Amino acid sequence: MLTPRQEQVLRKVILTYQQTGQPVGSKALAQDEDLGVRASTIRNDLAQLEEHGLLAHPHTSAGRVPTDAGYRYFVDRLLPEPAAHQHSVELSLVRLQIDEAMQTASETLSQVTDLLAIVSAPPIDTSTVRHVEVLSLQPQVLMVVVITSTGGVTKRVFTYEAPVDPGLVSWAGEYLNEQLVGLGLGARALRSRLNDPSLDHREQAFLASLSPAFTELAETSEDTLYVDGAARLLSEHRVQDVTQINELMTMLERRVSLLEFLRVALGHRDVIVGIGAENPVPALRSLSIVASGYGLPQRALGTVSVIGPLAMDYPSTIGTVRDVAHQLSRFVTDVYEDA
Repeated sequence: MLTPRQEQVLRKVILTYQQTGQPVGSKALAQDEDLGVRASTIRNDLAQLEEHGLLAHPHTSAGRVPTDAGYRYFVDRLLPEPAAHQHSVELSLVRLQIDEAMQTASETLSQVTDLLAIVSAPPIDTSTVRHVEVLSLQPQVLMVVVITSTGGVTKRVFTYEAPVDPGLVSWAGEYLNEQLVGLGLGARALRSRLNDPSLDHREQAFLASLSPAFTELAETSEDTLYVDGAARLLSEHRVQDVTQINELMTMLERRVSLLEFLRVALGHRDVIVGIGAENPVPALRSLSIVASGYGLPQRALGTVSVIGPLAMDYPSTIGTVRDVAHQLSRFVTDVYEDA
C-alpha cells in the first residue's frame, strides 16, 4: 500500500511523536538525514499517509499524529528487529512459589516498561495436592488446610452440631494425605477417593462433610491477577481524559471485561497487540495492550500483559512482554514437573 519512503516517513512520525508527544511536521522531518528529501516531498508523503488514514492532522497544528491504523501498520510491518541483547529481563524466580513468581513478574515488567503490568496466575485446578491438615479449632469447629504443588494455601472451616471425636479428626488427616497427595484438584480420582466404599459408615460420612474443601476448591476459585504500575500509567498525563481514567480504574476493580480480553491472549504463545479502537473493552479504546500467554508445552496457564498509551515504545514493550512470558513458561514447567 505504501512506498518504501512513505513507510520510512510513517516510522519517523511515530517514533518522533512517541518521544515528544507533539505533532510532527514536514520541517522537522526534512532535517532528518535518513530521509534525505526536501520538505515539499515530505509534505506530499504526509498528505498521502493522511489520505490512507494512517496519520491525522490536528486543526491547531501543522504537524501530524499517528492514528490507530497508523500504529497498527507500524506494529505489523515496520517494527525494527531487536538486537540480541535487547529486551532481556532477568526474573529471579528460583525457589519462589507460584504466587511470589507472578508478583515478581508483574513488578519487574512494570518497572522495565514504565507502564501498567498485569500477570494472570495459573488456575488452581492445574495444581495437585501436596499436603492436607485437618485441625480442631474448637470441639465443634474444624479447619481443613490444603497446600498445593504450586505453593497455594487454602483454608476452609466446618462447623458441626456436636463435638467431633479427636481420633476421627486425626484419622481423617492421615487418610487424606495418604489418598489425595499427588492428585489434581480437578481429577476424578480425587472425588472417588473421598467416597471410598471400603470405609465404615462413620468414616464415609465424616469424609463427605469435609469433601467441599477439595471438590469445590476449583469451582469457587477466581482468576488471580497481579497488577502493578497503575500510578505509572496515570502519571505524566499519559491518560488525560478523566472519563477514560475512571473507566480504566473500574475495569481493574471489576476485572471481568479485562479477563475476557486476557483469555483471548491465553491462546497465543506469541505476543498480540490491541491498539485503541481495536480493543473490545471500552476502557481500552484510547490505549494499547500488549499481551502474551505462558504455560506448559501442552497447555496455556496464564497471561502476561502491559497497558499503556497509544504512543508507547512498541518494539521494546513487545520484546519485554515476550521475554517475561518465556521466562514464566520455563518457571512453571519446572514447578509442574517437580510436583
